[in-house]
Amino acid sequence: MSIGDITALLRGGIFETLLLAAPLLFSALTVGLIVAILQATTSIQEQTLTFVPKVLTILLVLGLLGGWMFTSLGDYTVQLFRMIPAMAR
Repeated sequence: MSIGDITALLRGGIFETLLLAAPLLFSALTVGLIVAILQATTSIQEQTLTFVPKVLTILLVLGLLGGWMFTSLGDYTVQLFRMIPAMAR
């Protein structure tokens, strides 16, 4: 196994992680920004006000995209297991 192969494995793992985390992080960021703007305009500075909408949004996104996320992760895992015999040489 060469350095290039190891680099490709690491790059693929990082890309897969970013691909799976991006929808959750982007939706939480968007909801947090909207709530922060509403808090700034209404002068309500309650810390827990941002927590509940973010959690609900993350759960909603997981419910909508969870199947795709698990399928993508499963495909990547199967691809890694198929590469094991080539790595043993």
